[in-house]
Amino acid sequence: MTATAPREEQLWSRCAGCASLLYRKRLRRNLDVCPECGEHARLGAPERLRQLVDPGSLCLLPDRPPEADPLDFVDVLPYPHRLTGARASTGLAEGVVCATATIGGHPVALAVMDFRFLGGSLGCAVGELITRAAERALDDRTPLVLITASGGARMQEGALSLMQMATVSQAIAALREAGLLTVSVLTDPTYGGVAASFATNTDLVLAESGARMGFAGPRVIRQITGRALPEGFQTADFLLRHGQVDMVVQRRSLRARLMALLAATRAGRPARSPVPRQEPASHRERVADDGAGLARPTDPAAEGDAGTPAVRDAWDTVRMARHPGRPTTLDYLDSVFDGFVELHGDRLGADCPAIVGGVARLAGRHVMVIGHQKGHTTAELVARNFGMASPSGHRKALRLMRLAARLGLPVVTLVDTPGADPGVSAEEQGQAAAIAENILTLTVLPTPVLAVITGEGGSGGALALAVADRVLMLENAVYSVISPEGCAAILWPDRSAAPQAARALRLTAPDLRRLGVVDEVVSEPSSAAHDDPAETAHRLRAALLANLLPLLDVPPAILVRLRRQRFRRFGANRVGARAGLR
Repeated sequence: MTATAPREEQLWSRCAGCASLLYRKRLRRNLDVCPECGEHARLGAPERLRQLVDPGSLCLLPDRPPEADPLDFVDVLPYPHRLTGARASTGLAEGVVCATATIGGHPVALAVMDFRFLGGSLGCAVGELITRAAERALDDRTPLVLITASGGARMQEGALSLMQMATVSQAIAALREAGLLTVSVLTDPTYGGVAASFATNTDLVLAESGARMGFAGPRVIRQITGRALPEGFQTADFLLRHGQVDMVVQRRSLRARLMALLAATRAGRPARSPVPRQEPASHRERVADDGAGLARPTDPAAEGDAGTPAVRDAWDTVRMARHPGRPTTLDYLDSVFDGFVELHGDRLGADCPAIVGGVARLAGRHVMVIGHQKGHTTAELVARNFGMASPSGHRKALRLMRLAARLGLPVVTLVDTPGADPGVSAEEQGQAAAIAENILTLTVLPTPVLAVITGEGGSGGALALAVADRVLMLENAVYSVISPEGCAAILWPDRSAAPQAARALRLTAPDLRRLGVVDEVVSEPSSAAHDDPAETAHRLRAALLANLLPLLDVPPAILVRLRRQRFRRFGANRVGARAGLR
């Protein structure tokens, strides 16, 4: 791996913090920390490994999963050209380096992200490599250490990049069940889908001094809220004050702190029987039946799309999904379900109006229903924060999911949100960690979970309710890693390219059905759901029953295993060969 060679040395460097001119060799000896102001410069993954692991112990894991360009994505450049440029400039095969090593004599598996590679974005290949590192830790019965540096999910891979949040999270869950330590070290910057999944759902979360972490970036928050941000917002010290990290560590102390944590947890770990392993990767894509009557094909694209509604232009579908008259969760609770009893509050001091949930009946069977609530009028939309859940909303949903598991109730989620709340208070209250905990919990919830994308499925805020055994999607709904406007603003010259971005993101139900992100498309009346809500409710009720009833007969252990297999298949070697969209 060529990336382990030192990068070309420069004689002098200028500090980004205090603008001091620094002798490069002195800066390197100081671990790339400015001796004048303490600014921690960003490190590439190879240099990070050299600083942390014992000399001679590093063993790199294979880093070349099959190529994946599942969407044939083109903005101002084709996606493969961006990958080629990133590989040439960094010497890395992808945006993460995975290895086994020892730290102070303690064996670990490591996954170290590199921000230089397309902003450390989380795509199918990165998710696959980190998941393999976690599976290696499980095989070797060693702790997993993650070093994160990322701007978020990789837009060029659309909803498939979003799926990696669940894929890696369930690998973390398997380590948690096995009693193996997981540690994440947040470095600058860690945002978006990485922050809202594996960066914050480990046992221990450390932040390197100077790191910034959050679900939404400062620029996005300022644009959406129009508010000035407090000094030090989203910095390591901010995170520590708001209870979102275990500690803030100077770079010179990071190795010693990891050694102490590894030693303490190793000494205190009780003996316990290993968790049953999943089948080897070569077998995970087989049809899974187990005598429970629930068969799941290897590749949903191979099932065919007979009966799938005709494809509408992607931008027209986005506007349809956002129509103010489109039925909301409360509408469906009134028309699809019976006897809904709403449950309120996260038990930590708040009740988010953007999330509604409670017990209801579906064809006489009690279920727990949880969904995003927007509204139809301006007043309703404002009161419900446009369906954008706060951390208290995600924690309310989490409380209801866990209650459902204790009561033996299936969970039905209705997803309709442009994304999670990106406000200052949401970041102060731990938005990323709240989403991450929901995702992780859903991967191990021992009760059937059925999700429906009813309108907008936006980013991690949608995935927080959509890690399910079966994912359905209404014909005119959308599901994406980012809004078309946001994607256009980042990858095109201006936001006017939103219609083009919508088409490139492959965010419509038929596209996502072919990619395997959703299992079934629920057709709407010939006009749209908002023109005939009663007929839409009738079709949704039939689809819910057809998909939920087979799940009720599956033993919990098999149910969880199949759910994990569903999301495990989104690795690069699963999606790279798909040609359904070409």
